[in-house]
Amino acid sequence: MKTKVREYRNAAGMTQQELARLVGVSSRTIISIEREQYSPSLMLAYRMARLFGVSVEDLCQLEENRLIEDGEGK
Repeated sequence: MKTKVREYRNAAGMTQQELARLVGVSSRTIISIEREQYSPSLMLAYRMARLFGVSVEDLCQLEENRLIEDGEGK
């Protein structure tokens, strides 16, 4: 799943370790999310979205991911 986690984390000036600590996961989880190797749970996505002040839909690029899944996107 594509996300904007890296983009928002960098804009906030946070390291992967700092973000992981703030949302209660390991830095490996953040790394895997940013590499699109792992999709965050709804609760984790919610925690990150609240931290960055954005919606879950925006953070997780839900519309773009839906189009890709439906074969309409890249």
